[in-house]
Amino acid sequence: MSSPIRRSLFAGVLLNLPMPVLAQPFEQPEPVPEAVEEEAEDIIVQATRSGRRVGDEPVRVEVIDREEIEEKILMRPGNIAMILSETGGLRVQVTSPALGGANVRVQGLPGRFTQILADGLPLYGQSSALGLLQVPPTDLGQVEVIKGAASALYGASALGGVVNLVSRRPRDAFESEVLVNATTRGAQDLTAYMAAPVAEGWGASITGGAHRQDRSDLDGDGWIDMPAYERWTARPRLFWEGADGASLFATLGAMTERRLGGTLPGRTVPDGSAFTQGQDTDRFDGGLVAKLPVDGVGTLHMRASGMTQHHLHRFGDVAEDDRHGTLFVESSLAGKTGGTAWVGGVAYQVDSFRSKTYSAFDYTYRAPGLFAQVEQEVGRAVTLAASARVDFHNRYGTRFSPRLSLLYRGGPWTVRASGGRGFYAPTPFVEEIEAAGLSRLEPLGRLKPEVADTAALDVGYARGGLEANVTLFGSNTKGTTRLEPVGVSRVRLVNDTGAARIRGTELLLRYRRGDFVVTGSYVYLDATEPDGAGRRTMPLTPRHTAGIVAMWENRDKGRVGLEVYHTGRQSLDDDPYRRFGKPYFEVGLLGEMVVGKARLFVNAENILNVRQTRYSPLLRPTRAVDGRWTVDAWAPTDGFVLNAGVKLRFGD
Repeated sequence: MSSPIRRSLFAGVLLNLPMPVLAQPFEQPEPVPEAVEEEAEDIIVQATRSGRRVGDEPVRVEVIDREEIEEKILMRPGNIAMILSETGGLRVQVTSPALGGANVRVQGLPGRFTQILADGLPLYGQSSALGLLQVPPTDLGQVEVIKGAASALYGASALGGVVNLVSRRPRDAFESEVLVNATTRGAQDLTAYMAAPVAEGWGASITGGAHRQDRSDLDGDGWIDMPAYERWTARPRLFWEGADGASLFATLGAMTERRLGGTLPGRTVPDGSAFTQGQDTDRFDGGLVAKLPVDGVGTLHMRASGMTQHHLHRFGDVAEDDRHGTLFVESSLAGKTGGTAWVGGVAYQVDSFRSKTYSAFDYTYRAPGLFAQVEQEVGRAVTLAASARVDFHNRYGTRFSPRLSLLYRGGPWTVRASGGRGFYAPTPFVEEIEAAGLSRLEPLGRLKPEVADTAALDVGYARGGLEANVTLFGSNTKGTTRLEPVGVSRVRLVNDTGAARIRGTELLLRYRRGDFVVTGSYVYLDATEPDGAGRRTMPLTPRHTAGIVAMWENRDKGRVGLEVYHTGRQSLDDDPYRRFGKPYFEVGLLGEMVVGKARLFVNAENILNVRQTRYSPLLRPTRAVDGRWTVDAWAPTDGFVLNAGVKLRFGD
């Protein structure tokens, strides 16, 4: 279900830099009545160093609040994919049908360009096909999305945009939640969250989860359409707030998962062989964020994190044993004088990959950087912002990433314009390699960085219970890396000589009356890329997507909701069965009832039972040159799913 309660909040591009600790860390922010525009404008986006009101920031940042997150938890407690997939301009694209892996495409750009952060820290490293499916939403307070090139402050990992997962803050009394969920596809989820103050100014929380799913071959061809998995997660957090405005936030995380797909026991792929596909993952991470006021100067911010992730991949008879790592340190100073807000700082990030099986692909990227931003109020109606970053990349040299933004406010109208440039340091892990492994890939040659220019014009209107928004956006990406065959079973990565071009429009219309909300959305996307001497439509980018959601919600009684989503025709690449994906509708129903401390829920997803294998096979007749046995996923692979469970709350 897609919640109609998502708020479009507007914050500066500094969203990623600031202290994620709230000004009052033990008080969860109260819900903001969207029908009262004056109240909404007084909300301060706590993640921004500038400390401006949400309506005063030049760059549009969409914030998915706790209320909508709670709704998504009732539908898919195990991961954050559902939270992002129904946000306008974002598309959760399945990249590895054998294992169910997926990434987030922002306004049509490749998923590897999207940086996923936790409280402003790269705790999950660089984007991967299974990353979204391994992050539980239980302890999220809100999710913040910046669309378009954000390299000006995030560096090479944020060419397409940023998704910042902000954790819940402990209240001033003990609270806990337990959720139990089961689905008709043989999946079960158990999650728990506890938080409490532990001393004067100190608070702590801990989140844990256990998730599993049975394997399913829905079309009976011997290939597993829904992989089996077992996953355990744990994350403690510690918060401190001093009387002088100083604060500290620390976190540790651990996750282990075993995932299995491919052929069923005793079954084979078309060449007559069995082909098991699986991935074992073990990840550990830690992060620290601190804020310290400096008298007469401003506020000093410090951030640091480290992550290590071990993978054991299985592709038939081939096993790939590797490890990914990310190390991050940043220091910045922010201040404000009159109508001018500024921030400047230094950052250092290391991303590494080591393979015991294919050491030719090992890399270590080191990127020290300098960044700065200035926001200037011009009268009462206009705010200008300029930000820039210089990265000194050890492999791809010095890279300059600027971004300019403008805000105009007049009565119920807001107009925002922004443009920026960013870059991405190529790795072996394009979508096809994530799905098939490294065994058929040639060692990387002299690749160039991928560079994109993005721009957006946003016009919004809000009055009473009505909210409307129109966004025009575009991007040009030069040097996009793609796979090129060099034999019957070998591929290599090359840079395109031309530019990939994306032009699009997002529309949002929402009306609220009392406990009832209706939301309509539409996205138009025109995406093309070089194809020899000409151009072609970018595969897996539907030109038209739309949705309508109706929701009745009462905190003391529960909620009932209906959603209808449409996905238009998509161009397909190297699919032996069809050139275009079939347009389809997805219909869902959600019901929740409050009974004392318990919330009983039932959710029906994809009621029309749309499933790709009802139109054409997922399994290829012959193995692709890059090693994949499946075609691209252009429609749901799980069909109709019913889930139900109970959520128990204790404490205040």
